[in-house]
Amino acid sequence: MNARTQGPGASGSDDSTQYTLLFEKNVTIEVSDGTRLSANVFRPREPGRYPVIMAAGVYGKDVHFADGFKPQWEKLCRLYPGLCEDGSTGKYLRWETVDPERWVPHGYVVIHVDARGSGKSPGYLDPMSPREIQDYYEAIEWAGTQSWSNGKVGLIGISYYAATQWLVAALRPPHLAAIVPWEGRSDHYRDYGYHGGIMSNGFLFSWWPKQVLSNQHGNVNTPYRDRDDGLPTTGPALDEAMLLGNRNDYPAEMAKHPLCDAWHKQRSPDLARIEVPLLSAGNWGGPGNHLRGNIEGYLRAGSKQKWLSMHIGTHYESFYLPRYVAMQRRFFDHFLKGEDNGWQDTAPVQLSIRTVDGEIRRDENEFPLARTRWTRYYLHPSDASLTLREPAGTSEASFEAMETGLHFHTAPFEQETEITGFITLRLWIASTTRDADIFAVLRLFDPSGKEVIFDGAHEPTPVTRGWLRASHRKLDEAMTTPYRVYHAHDEIQKLAPGTYYPLDVEIWPTSIVIPKGYRLGLTLQGKDFEFENVKGRLTHTHPADRGGEDFRGRTTVCSGPERPSYLVLPVIPPS
Repeated sequence: MNARTQGPGASGSDDSTQYTLLFEKNVTIEVSDGTRLSANVFRPREPGRYPVIMAAGVYGKDVHFADGFKPQWEKLCRLYPGLCEDGSTGKYLRWETVDPERWVPHGYVVIHVDARGSGKSPGYLDPMSPREIQDYYEAIEWAGTQSWSNGKVGLIGISYYAATQWLVAALRPPHLAAIVPWEGRSDHYRDYGYHGGIMSNGFLFSWWPKQVLSNQHGNVNTPYRDRDDGLPTTGPALDEAMLLGNRNDYPAEMAKHPLCDAWHKQRSPDLARIEVPLLSAGNWGGPGNHLRGNIEGYLRAGSKQKWLSMHIGTHYESFYLPRYVAMQRRFFDHFLKGEDNGWQDTAPVQLSIRTVDGEIRRDENEFPLARTRWTRYYLHPSDASLTLREPAGTSEASFEAMETGLHFHTAPFEQETEITGFITLRLWIASTTRDADIFAVLRLFDPSGKEVIFDGAHEPTPVTRGWLRASHRKLDEAMTTPYRVYHAHDEIQKLAPGTYYPLDVEIWPTSIVIPKGYRLGLTLQGKDFEFENVKGRLTHTHPADRGGEDFRGRTTVCSGPERPSYLVLPVIPPS
């Protein structure tokens, strides 16, 4: 273990005391099976007992943000020029975790743990596994009983560092006092592995080698070096045979579990068991990863004290922006320090209402909003329109599954209109084969016909997206509500070719203010939707999942009085 000190933190803080940062590197946390996890501990040099904020994950506690994610680092520095100023050198910044220099001076201990099998923590690398989460539980309990701890531990971080929060909070570690899952999935199957029953392999198959295997403990070929000593961030070298034996083949395992079985459920929390205060922060620009999980996590967590904050922008920028760091600190100041700072009076739902050129920040009392007008827009295949008028006659239109699909448009909106909340699509389809995949994309077009494209969490994004494999159409009736569908994903129900079936497609929640004169569009196709000249990251192209003849047929969409196809939009009336 190495220790070093750094001078006083940011000036101009509201805190009456500014603490000096003491950095303890490679601190050992021994867990119940004897494995010794490695952690970096940043704490005030001044004697005392302080609250702890922690993150544990597989991305390497000693990989500097700029080394591991150079393009994202450069963009963040452009968006927030003061990132490495105003009290922080940026020296300790790590991908998707807090900056210790912005927390320790305010009286916090910051701990970053290399998860088992990653970085400098030996063991079997098995992301999101029960053993990894048990390690996290024990690390929390270790932190809560140290001489410098006040006994209250909070968790904070983005993505992986958020998803594991949901999991460990459901185990109820006694010293866990609050969590801030920032853009992190809460359902391993529905949010991440399989969208509507369709395997999401595009991100997974790049994430695994680039972000996980590069950080596997003992990987001598890692491109990363610890800036403190110039050595690999992955600890002592292991040979290839040992590396292979020390890890689960996570992508291969994902492909083996096309239904929501025990393997996925082990990696999904029982949200009702979560009882600590929580602040769930999601991104409207994240359809396909995390967005759904933050909303579901907020709604289904058993916590009596819980808040939902929805923002816009890239996957990482908001987490580091001063106004959001202030919100994070205010939340933890209340629940970890016991400060009476007014947080208890904060609106339970804080939304960035997305506009074509920015956002409007607004407080609400609930989600979905109680004043929502659930409004049906009917599909008319005969003229590709999307209207409030129910179809008088039956019409249909077809598309080849692996080619261009169907496009429906509303008339120009006669007045500015906000939609915020859950979206569902009732779609009557027939297929020439025994199955069909539906990729549903909600889009926005200006009066000239130019599409509005948003800067999303992971890639440029339309308003929102949804997916459903027809053979996964079975609903979980207990979880489904009039405004939100929830699929069981527990059995395969093949189609009879040429026979019409109703599908209830879950389109991920969104928020957008549609200006007067703009049109909404709905694109339906049997393959991933991608913008021209933009390669999508969250794609669904696994040959074992989509390579069969069942997904290469012709799909027909029908709408009429007896089989109405319609989109249900959450229209918010003007205040």
